[in-house]
Amino acid sequence: MLDHVCEQVKSIADRTGVNLSGPVPLPTKRLRVPTRKSPDGEGTATWEHWEMRVHKRLIDLDADERALRQLMRIQVPKDINIEIVLEG
Repeated sequence: MLDHVCEQVKSIADRTGVNLSGPVPLPTKRLRVPTRKSPDGEGTATWEHWEMRVHKRLIDLDADERALRQLMRIQVPKDINIEIVLEG
């Protein structure tokens, strides 16, 4: 899903003619949580290991107002968060 959103951003950059750098894949963060299988403490000490992976991509755009409007219209799945930083 993340790569599909990146492709949409790339197509907007191509259509509007703005400079695009990326998407650069950043290192994957792994959040690991070990939990005991037995809730009451009886029995053998067996553990389950849960892991959540966070994947990030960095895209640098020299966007004008028209390109930003089109970026705001992208349908983003609920599992994906987009952060826009404006530098001037």
